[in-house]
Amino acid sequence: MSGRPRHGCPADRGSADAWYNRLPCPHYITADSQRVEEDKMTPAEIAEYRAAYDGEEDRKDWGD
Repeated sequence: MSGRPRHGCPADRGSADAWYNRLPCPHYITADSQRVEEDKMTPAEIAEYRAAYDGEEDRKDWGD
């Protein structure tokens, strides 16, 4: 793996939300494709999401 977060993990979702210019909404996706919302996340998972969201420097160019 190239240092990228595991697909669906809190860091992956935080980075994706930032990339697509979505508002931050901590969550992640389990291996069986279930969405886990913030109220069911641990403080560490929320911190992982937020760090990835805040650390994403690139944004999708929507061609506006």
